[in-house]
Amino acid sequence: MSHETIYSHEDTLKMLDSLFREEGHWWNQFYGDRDKGIPFFKDRPDENLVEYVSKRHMTPGKVLELGCGGGRNAVYLAQQGYAVDAIDISQAAVDWGRERARKHQVEVNFARSNIFDLSLEPGSYDLIYDSGCFHHIYPHRRVTFLDLVNRTLKPGGYFGLVCFAAGAMGAEITDWEVYRQRSLRGGLGFSEDKLKSFFSGLELIEFRRMRQMDQEDALFGEAFLWTALFRKN
Repeated sequence: MSHETIYSHEDTLKMLDSLFREEGHWWNQFYGDRDKGIPFFKDRPDENLVEYVSKRHMTPGKVLELGCGGGRNAVYLAQQGYAVDAIDISQAAVDWGRERARKHQVEVNFARSNIFDLSLEPGSYDLIYDSGCFHHIYPHRRVTFLDLVNRTLKPGGYFGLVCFAAGAMGAEITDWEVYRQRSLRGGLGFSEDKLKSFFSGLELIEFRRMRQMDQEDALFGEAFLWTALFRKN
């Protein structure tokens, strides 16, 4: 049982990871059925992301998308001239993203990986985007997540976030309760104050609820989500 001996902080994190389900298998099943009618399965980019690109005049550069799902945002960014690395723990999601990239005739570097296993060059990204990943991160991994964002963003680079808004969507339980139940209960809902506190090391550019979009619209938007844009000073 030597592999269960804790020698380091990383060993502690892995022990806590083991208390929960194997995420890759669950998300493979989730993305394996593309006909479920889930709104973000449609090939539409986030309305806030389109606004960031079109109104904030971000110069196309290098992007990392964390938890890319079926690739709808990654493909959009590639269409705008960005060089995109898109990561997801689900092989089914990555395969879907690659299909979409071929359909739209754009290049996206899709990869299946746990984001905490990535080996990334410091200061290498102009934009890091997370649409629906952070609220599925276990509390003990938040510091690692924040370090990944801070370490890999270039000075002046942007971090965009979309996640569940407490009171509208997501489980409203304490971090300690996550471990008592050994479950995120489908994803955690966060208050505005909590999110601003988590990312206080970055400059806040914009924080708002996502605009509700109809199913027929060209953009994705659900009002139960927060959207936020930060910049690394």
